[in-house]
Amino acid sequence: ASTGVKSVTVAHVGLAASEPTIRKALAIGADDAIRVNADPTDAYHVAAQLAEVVKKEQFDIIMCGIESSDFNSSAVGSMLAEFLGMPSVSAVSSLRIENGTAVITREIDGGKEIVTVPAPFVAIVQKGIAKEPRIAAMRGIMMARTKVIKLYEPVAIDALTETAKFEMPAPRAACKFVDAENPKQLIELLQAETKLI
Repeated sequence: ASTGVKSVTVAHVGLAASEPTIRKALAIGADDAIRVNADPTDAYHVAAQLAEVVKKEQFDIIMCGIESSDFNSSAVGSMLAEFLGMPSVSAVSSLRIENGTAVITREIDGGKEIVTVPAPFVAIVQKGIAKEPRIAAMRGIMMARTKVIKLYEPVAIDALTETAKFEMPAPRAACKFVDAENPKQLIELLQAETKLI
């Protein structure tokens, strides 16, 4: 069955060290890739960079993950839609195209909501939108090695947030193991250290 998808382009904001991850996406089926050569500083910065890419490349559906592994803010998709003046739909768990209109299922408290939206739009997707990523075939890996990753230089924009500091959580108390065959030792520990008995 045809999905109606003509092509898939992966767009990423990051330095050259991120290219192996982009090539993985190409190896498992993405048609093209774009990298904005910037060290992402916050969600606003990432959204602004991606907005410039979308303005130049003209996509019908822009899909963003619900959160990233760096800032984990769940904000890029909504900010991107705002920069572009496009509608956005969050918590998307499935998407299909019917007569040129996207029919989207959203996860909401206590159930699901089905909405329709015309293209172009931003979909902020979550688990359930796709099957497990397939393992790249050797042919895909070889083709991904030679595909050109289109490079954009970043637009000048300041981050809206600044990291003041990072703190490690307080260390937990050391864990002590007691042999199951020695309940007397457990009782002694509970009396001496926790004063529970």
